[in-house]
Amino acid sequence: MHDILAGLPLWALIAAAAISAGAGLVKGATGFAMPLIMVSTFGAIMPPETALAALILPVLVTNVAQALRQGWRAAWGSIRTYRRLIGAILVFIPVSAQFVRDIPQPVLLMLLGVPVTAFAAVQLAGRSLALTLRHRNAAEYALGAVGGLYGGVSGIWGPPVLVFLLSVHAGKQETVRVQGVVFFLGAVMLTAAHLGSGVLNATTLPLSALLVLPAAAGMWLGYRIQDRLDPVRFRRWTLVLLLLTGGNLIRRALT
Repeated sequence: MHDILAGLPLWALIAAAAISAGAGLVKGATGFAMPLIMVSTFGAIMPPETALAALILPVLVTNVAQALRQGWRAAWGSIRTYRRLIGAILVFIPVSAQFVRDIPQPVLLMLLGVPVTAFAAVQLAGRSLALTLRHRNAAEYALGAVGGLYGGVSGIWGPPVLVFLLSVHAGKQETVRVQGVVFFLGAVMLTAAHLGSGVLNATTLPLSALLVLPAAAGMWLGYRIQDRLDPVRFRRWTLVLLLLTGGNLIRRALT
């Protein structure tokens, strides 16, 4: 079948759109996991570098809505409160983004698969990710740096952010809002970094833009059905999906 966009045939584009809609639905219903789902499942239908480029604009656009859901004042308050975490992420994303094209594909697949699998496995096991923080400021900088370094090469910096929010006992609404703010600002930096690295280019940019619509539609549907779902069960099945897709990335890296 002839390639349609970014070197992908029509069936792969349809699959990518469906994955984006599903990831958006999960994000709307739970507030997280969109880039985790997209990068881990995209890896089965497109090269890792293309998968990273494809998720950038959908993540950027959907996180605007999440960050501003309680208004810009609440979002600005979150930025001020978590400025160290956010600052470290924004500093380190462009640092690691420059090395994406220098990392061999099996290594990149492993870098994507291991944290996704570990994150899902720990959550499914019922283990808390919260840390005992004796020095909050230092922990905020450290986890932000880890998130930024990983985010630049994978598009994923959510797990370290979630770990920090759990560790400081942030409330549910605050957790969702802060994640939206951090993900949005990180996505802005990721977009700029990969426009510079060449990952987001004239070939991959249209693909990423195309996937914004199904991702946004899925997120809207997720908001609509959020109150009708059993959040515990829905989150559990989301984690099962992440565990399977992360394991598949590891399998591809090893074979």
